[in-house]
Amino acid sequence: MENLNKLNLDDYKPLRDVVFESLREAILEGQLKPGQRLMEVQLAEQLGVSRTPVREAIRKLELEGLVVMLPRKGAYVANMSLKDIMDVLEIRSSLEGMAAFLAAERINDEDLKHLKEIAGELGQNESNIEELLKKDVEFHECIFKATNNKKLHQLINSLWEQVYRFRVSYLSDYDALLNIVEEHKMIVEAIEQGDSELAKKRATEHIEKAEQFMLDKAMNDKE
Repeated sequence: MENLNKLNLDDYKPLRDVVFESLREAILEGQLKPGQRLMEVQLAEQLGVSRTPVREAIRKLELEGLVVMLPRKGAYVANMSLKDIMDVLEIRSSLEGMAAFLAAERINDEDLKHLKEIAGELGQNESNIEELLKKDVEFHECIFKATNNKKLHQLINSLWEQVYRFRVSYLSDYDALLNIVEEHKMIVEAIEQGDSELAKKRATEHIEKAEQFMLDKAMNDKE
């Protein structure tokens, strides 16, 4: 297990929430890997807290589907099969297409300016996977915000979190990186033009290409 950093306690948040957010982030960013056992004592020592908030956090992570409890074995970081990932991406492609469609109709000047800035910054971070991931999330968050539809935003975010930790393998491929940068620019162009149908088409294809890439990579890894 990778060493986790001791927590910087937030005076405005209960300790159990700080511990939960720290463990959740560690899972999503791959510090705690799929299939890895979560030992309460070890995690508590690394975070500099007692076992109680760690136990509470693990239970909450189980409810979110990021942790599984196995009888007589304990807690483990949830794994996802390739089929699970494909199922999530299949739903995401439809929802993100809808989000781009609505954004093209509803985006304001400030959000459009921000979206264009992020798209430009994406092309400057091709060698830094961690930074690219952050910018990619920021890009899509800007589109979701522009829909002015909180329910849609929440639905897409819950799906994003399920596959976020598997996206590093996708973004580590150089050709995929170049495609992503170009695809984002094309989505921005359609939204800026106010062309809802084109924005929907490009956003949907963007996710479908990621799905196909992961499928191809999985098949190649088996050979």
